[in-house]
Amino acid sequence: MKSSNPVLGKAFNQPNNMQVDQLEQSYNAPAASSIRTGRMTIEDVVAKTGFLFAILVVVGAIAWGANLGQGALLIGFLGGFVLAMVISFSKTVKPGLVVAYAALQGLALGTISHYYETFYPGIVSQAVIGTIAAFAGVLFMYRSGRLRATPQFTRAVMGAAIGYFILGLVSLVASFFGVGQGYGFYGVSGLGLLLAVAGVALASFFLVLDFDQIEKGVAAGVPEKESWRASFGLMVTIVWLYLEVLRLLSILRNNR
Repeated sequence: MKSSNPVLGKAFNQPNNMQVDQLEQSYNAPAASSIRTGRMTIEDVVAKTGFLFAILVVVGAIAWGANLGQGALLIGFLGGFVLAMVISFSKTVKPGLVVAYAALQGLALGTISHYYETFYPGIVSQAVIGTIAAFAGVLFMYRSGRLRATPQFTRAVMGAAIGYFILGLVSLVASFFGVGQGYGFYGVSGLGLLLAVAGVALASFFLVLDFDQIEKGVAAGVPEKESWRASFGLMVTIVWLYLEVLRLLSILRNNR
């Protein structure tokens, strides 16, 4: 078929067999990557999350071996908190800050994990296994459609999270007055165990919100650079989950 359009002419005025060959090549070509499209993909998020956790583990291992003490713990957690606020409220994604956050979290987790391991031998490996199991279980339930971030689910989880963090602050203040032998409400028999279980459940439910945001971002075609923000959000939740599992295991061991 001839075309009078000078732009389309080169395409439509080719022999039919050439058009067929071009179509076949187009259909047989590999799917466009984020480099070609400039948009975020699931693969981007997985790769960057793996990279961030590699940094966390390396720094954590160094902190564990050096046994740096409470100073390193405060620097890691407080520095990580400040960076988390900056990253969360920044309009532009800053990969350097995300990498720095991963390093600070590694410093904090390596230090606190060494502390727990000293009092409860083997607890860190159990917490890692428990965190991986919880992550895999939630991911499976999300992919199978059994867990979805519906508006009602999201409101319930966010409301519970606000209440949990307020309770955590009150518990911290109470610990200064010797409540729960200095551990706040988490050191109170029965109540501490209940709060720890609630913390693990809440952190696990937040994974559903993370998965949903990543899926929506990919579907909306957000820029590839946003994969750093998605990986950061996923890391925040997984670190929180690990700490809650670690606390739950320590309470269970104390109650034995």
